[in-house]
Amino acid sequence: ELVEAMNMVKSFRVSDLQTLLASMGRSKSGLKQDLVGRALRLVQTEYSPELLKNVRQLYESRFPKATGWLAARRPDGIPVAYSSLSSSPTTTSQSADYLNGISKPLLTPGAEVKLVPLPFYQTLETLLPPTELIAHNNEKLQDSQCIFDLTPNQADQIRNASEIRPGSRSIQVVLRICYSDSIGVQEDQYPPNIAVKVNQSYCHVPGYYPSNKPGVEPRRPCRPINITPWLHLSSVTNRVTITWGNFGKRYSVAVYLVRVFTAADLFNQLKLCSVENPDRCRERIQDKLRFDPESEIATTGLRVSLICPLVKMRLGVPCRVLTCAHLQCFDAVFFLQMNEKKPTWTCPVCDKPAPFELLTIDGLLSEILKETNEDIEEIEYLTDGSWQPIRDEKDKERERERSSTPEYSVVDICIPEANGHSPAHSSTSLTGRPGNGSMGMTGVTAAPTAAPGGGVVVDLTLDDSSEEEEGGGAGGESEDTEDSADSPTPKRGRYNYDKDLVTAY
Repeated sequence: ELVEAMNMVKSFRVSDLQTLLASMGRSKSGLKQDLVGRALRLVQTEYSPELLKNVRQLYESRFPKATGWLAARRPDGIPVAYSSLSSSPTTTSQSADYLNGISKPLLTPGAEVKLVPLPFYQTLETLLPPTELIAHNNEKLQDSQCIFDLTPNQADQIRNASEIRPGSRSIQVVLRICYSDSIGVQEDQYPPNIAVKVNQSYCHVPGYYPSNKPGVEPRRPCRPINITPWLHLSSVTNRVTITWGNFGKRYSVAVYLVRVFTAADLFNQLKLCSVENPDRCRERIQDKLRFDPESEIATTGLRVSLICPLVKMRLGVPCRVLTCAHLQCFDAVFFLQMNEKKPTWTCPVCDKPAPFELLTIDGLLSEILKETNEDIEEIEYLTDGSWQPIRDEKDKERERERSSTPEYSVVDICIPEANGHSPAHSSTSLTGRPGNGSMGMTGVTAAPTAAPGGGVVVDLTLDDSSEEEEGGGAGGESEDTEDSADSPTPKRGRYNYDKDLVTAY
């Protein structure tokens, strides 16, 4: 059976491989050779009856034994095998086999189209099952019509529904369009040049998102189209006309009565139904950090940031995807709000699919966020399941500088008693003038000498060469001589202080 399953996988198309991998919670992105290798490893490592059943179902839908299924795939068999939309308004009165403007569904299991469930929409009733848009000529633009009626109960549900935002009610009638592929579930996909007219009034179709990257074309978000404001909430029949571009691809359309949820509603569901126990989180951390004898590198800790990668702010409600291997979380509230506006459902950490049903709140990290201060932006998980905060490098550098800087007492050099010498600007300082009874110090440079207070005395007197640059040496002067007025003024330092011995510390 294992060999048979592997042979089946090797014959799958890309869509089959993606369906198989998605059903088992694996990534479905990549080239075909990557998908084949991933699917083969899945079959070898996680072989189970459920997996074998999925493989056989995909194989039988790809290579059916009944010839009737093949006939249904031929173009001339489409009106019989498919519930197709008619672009001719006279079709409804030609035969009793037509209902609501379309032929009665004679679907085979292989031709059934299934649309992917959407987290923000809960299907209440199906007003029009998935029905293929049929091109009746070679024109590029095609018009297809469908009609449906609302029961009194359905109309009352829409009228009495509460408003979730201005102009939008919690109960809506939506139009969904997807590829006409019967294998797996289909995501919403608009055809080119789409326009939707409801009861002779055009309704709003989501436009294109502008692209900030050069060379990347704008992308249109494909989501259900709300046609509720243009419907007749009575016994009057509603008519929907779809204009679409016929460029070789096949599309199907469906109409549903749905309940619309907001990001706050999904967040409440997440808090009630999907919170991981802190003990289970510790066990998972210990499994990741468990010593592997075959590994040459031993991991002693795992760092996790407390900053959300989406908004670069501190996490409020840490959330992650069950199928992701990393421990890094993102904020659940911001993630749901962003997907409400622009549904991508992609993990912001590893870019893998992050469907709502696989989201979970990390109970351990929620406790850590309550116990740590706002300035802690990162923690480290240890091998025993415990954790420790990691301080910022700037804080570490400040503490390192504080611990390595020696403590010195501050000494005021202007106080003579502090160092045993007179300050340079004091009137009691030696002037070095011959008339004061002291030896002239002009032109003499003394070697530094130790001061009693532990400092070093440095003579800052200019030498002979400096005096010559200043205009020659100055002769001795005496205050008692008559020509004292003609004698040159005493030399002063560059910064207007008397030349003297200055104590340097």
